Amino acid sequence: MAEIKDFGNNFVVDREAPKFKLHNEEFECVKSIQGKVLLNLTTQVASDDPAKQAAMITDFFNYVLTDESYVRFDALLESKDRIVPVEALGEIVGCLPEQLTARPEAQPEAA
Repeated sequence: MAEIKDFGNNFVVDREAPKFKLHNEEFECVKSIQGKVLLNLTTQVASDDPAKQAAMITDFFNYVLTDESYVRFDALLESKDRIVPVEALGEIVGCLPEQLTARPEAQPEAA
């Protein structure tokens, strides 16, 4: 009988959730995101279709921000007074994945 490889089930991330500020508001991210979500977002950003790339930015913030922060962030992006240029969104999207996917310091315990 073939041996079954156990990949564990204890993938709790023990680090602070990333935060960032924009227009003097602080936004909090989740501690980590699903690997599949990150792969899907990577596929969208690598697309030659500008519509897919733009959709990726919306999807990205929906996945990485806490629910409360996402509501405020989306309102900020819809504001007619507080402008957030696409370059700023690109900078945020560029730095958060590294913080969200950093390996935990402790290895999961064997089941």
